[in-house]
Amino acid sequence: MRRFLWPLGLAAALFSPLCVQAQPETSLTLATASALAQAHSLSVSAARREVDASEGELRQAGVLPNPELAVLVEDERRATRTTTAQLNIPLELGGKRAARVAESQRANELARAALLGAQAELRAQLVAAFFRVLVAQERVQLASGSAELAVRGADAAARRVAAGKISPVDETRARVEQANAALELADAQAELQIARQALASFWGSPELTYTRVQGELDTLPARADVQQLMAELDSAPALMASRLEYERRKAGIDVERSKQYPDLTLNVGAKRSNDTQITQAVVGLSVPLPLFDRNQGRLQAALSRADKAEDDYKAARIRLVSEVQQAAGQLALARSAAQTLKTTILPAAQQAHDAATRGFEAGKFGFLDVLDAQRSLLQARVRYVSVVTSAYQAATTLDRITGRQPNEQAASK
Repeated sequence: MRRFLWPLGLAAALFSPLCVQAQPETSLTLATASALAQAHSLSVSAARREVDASEGELRQAGVLPNPELAVLVEDERRATRTTTAQLNIPLELGGKRAARVAESQRANELARAALLGAQAELRAQLVAAFFRVLVAQERVQLASGSAELAVRGADAAARRVAAGKISPVDETRARVEQANAALELADAQAELQIARQALASFWGSPELTYTRVQGELDTLPARADVQQLMAELDSAPALMASRLEYERRKAGIDVERSKQYPDLTLNVGAKRSNDTQITQAVVGLSVPLPLFDRNQGRLQAALSRADKAEDDYKAARIRLVSEVQQAAGQLALARSAAQTLKTTILPAAQQAHDAATRGFEAGKFGFLDVLDAQRSLLQARVRYVSVVTSAYQAATTLDRITGRQPNEQAASK
């Protein structure tokens, strides 16, 4: 009896609700995509490791130099042998330890700023790839609608030709439009596949396992005005990293300048003579003579590199100010154009197309009128998608520069 109960129990355990794996999600949100990208990004991981390394260097910079134990034996004969044991203690002068710690602190802050920059860069690239898929999905939908319109138009033209109401030339034109619409649909589908693969590559997957990405293109991105963006520019990761690099180079000047001061070595020990059986204390002090090497070359190099870092910081600020102004202007222009298209041009084009289609089916308009109305509607829709794409590109550029994290819920339905 037990032989029959064992398979039944095993099957019940395997097919129980607790053992059945959940089906993968069919829709991918921006929040989920961001979490996946951050978890699998090698650039962010490398930046974190650099932060860990800089913390180790900071800890090492504050460590005191090790003392040295020395033993000196004079005379090979045991009866007259003299043994000296001493401890050599280095004494750093010129503020070397404090200068090293200050430079390592700047390096640690620079590594943390680089981590923020890597995260902001990854986030900006991910948002761009995510909305590229959204736009590609919208383009496929538009191309599919265009193909359906072309099929209906060609069928209607064929019926009108069979009834002897229009010329066969019009049907030929309709079939050409149908073929062009089919090619446009195939091109849109190929672009969608490429965009999906590019998005999946952020977490190391060859294919996007989600059926579609979930977002709302009608919700246009909005960012602060130019004045507020300029006020926040100093805290931008890229500019912060450039400024911290300048501060680190300046701290390096103090490190090289401190090396111009020679360090002392304190010698403390005891000397034991086997001949006299007397132990004597030994105290000494040694100091190098900076006759030739005064660290003048490294100090000159540190000064020049600090000047270079200052120039790089100023150049980065000028470049980022220009990029912020251009992106903010592009975003404002795209938002204005999208509002005009959405409220005025698209409804008018849709109304004209519907009227032309009804009129053609009723015999009031020619097929060329229907084609013109159809092209106008499709051009308006494509133009709207292009403007929305431009808006998100500008917003992504601003987020990359300022290091802000976009509202991921606003991009999801």
